[in-house]
Amino acid sequence: MNNRNKMRGMSMLLTLSSIVMIASSVQAEDNASTEAAYANIGAGIALGLAGIGTGLSQGPIGAAAVGMIAEDSSKFVNGLIFTALPETIVLFGFLALFLLG
Repeated sequence: MNNRNKMRGMSMLLTLSSIVMIASSVQAEDNASTEAAYANIGAGIALGLAGIGTGLSQGPIGAAAVGMIAEDSSKFVNGLIFTALPETIVLFGFLALFLLG
């Protein structure tokens, strides 16, 4: 594991722990608006993380697809399909957004 991945992991851990600390420090009453607010926050986090995951995977896949097409232009359709596959992950984020929101 290189230093860059360690730093990513530490920043993700710091972000998640700060979210947990903020959520635990809030002393809200149990009512419908609080539950709806938490559902909307959860839906936003689901969509945001799905978008980040798609963005992280799209770069290397796109670079590999361009290299494949540069070597053999008859593989354009395969490159297009492989480039479009990670974008379906965002659809799962939208699904969570609509189910939770």
